[in-house]
Amino acid sequence: MKYRISHVTRYAYSDPVSLCHSIAHLKPRSMPHQRVINASLRITPWPSVTREHQDFFGNRVSYFSLQQSHSMLEISAASEVEVDHQPVPGPDADPPWEASLQQLQDSRDPEHLAARSFTLPSPAIDSQPDALAFAQPSFAPGRPLLEATTDLMHRIYQDFEYDPSFTTVATPLSEVLAHRRGVCQDFAHLGIAALRGLGLAARYVSGYLETLPPPDKPKLRGADASHAWFAVFIPGHGWVDLDPTNNCLLSEQHITTAIGRDYQDVTPVRGVFYGGGEHELSVAVDVDRILPTEPAS
Repeated sequence: MKYRISHVTRYAYSDPVSLCHSIAHLKPRSMPHQRVINASLRITPWPSVTREHQDFFGNRVSYFSLQQSHSMLEISAASEVEVDHQPVPGPDADPPWEASLQQLQDSRDPEHLAARSFTLPSPAIDSQPDALAFAQPSFAPGRPLLEATTDLMHRIYQDFEYDPSFTTVATPLSEVLAHRRGVCQDFAHLGIAALRGLGLAARYVSGYLETLPPPDKPKLRGADASHAWFAVFIPGHGWVDLDPTNNCLLSEQHITTAIGRDYQDVTPVRGVFYGGGEHELSVAVDVDRILPTEPAS
């Protein structure tokens, strides 16, 4: 499946901003199941400095600096990607979760060593006894790792209410657990906290999800949104992504932008600015299929 993604972020300031330094995770990354055809970033006003680097997790990070006075900032990302089905291990290749945990701890294989960094607490996901307690019914002794993690995903979907009005990016996981509500970012954090509480490796994934309009209805422009889910590391296979908001494994409709320990590692746009007074933020996202007869840009 091929997609064209547009992600436009606009800041409008009540007072001029004299200086702005920002980083953005808006260009999709190449993955075994995903190929980036092209990706570009346009900033208005034109920045004084721009550069791109790859971070510790392999994400594409765009840095830019505006050193002239401005009262509006627009960051427009455009990309085209091709997505395949994510490979998942079959029942014969899904070992008991305790055996997977032992292999993760004992192996000196570079892939396993890298995965172990995702077993530790991170800035937005500290050790949560309540998250571990929530996970334990899914992880009965001897249960295969992917089967248990899939059950954990099902239970997050069933037990937690999707409520965009309840949380912000700063809401702690403890409140999500206490009130049983949140958004995709919160559900991803919960899944990660639960798995890490067991000693397993889990990481945060940001990206997009293609949404389809009702039959015979046009798709609203700019109505799509960023999305988030989590991934678990299965020794001998690799990472498998699960989407607790939609109760499914990764599909061809999921487009990956960046991975990290939690949301703070992969924020779409983050920075500092001087001046500006109050500001208004608006975001418009479009995810469109590229038809087989339609050439890529």
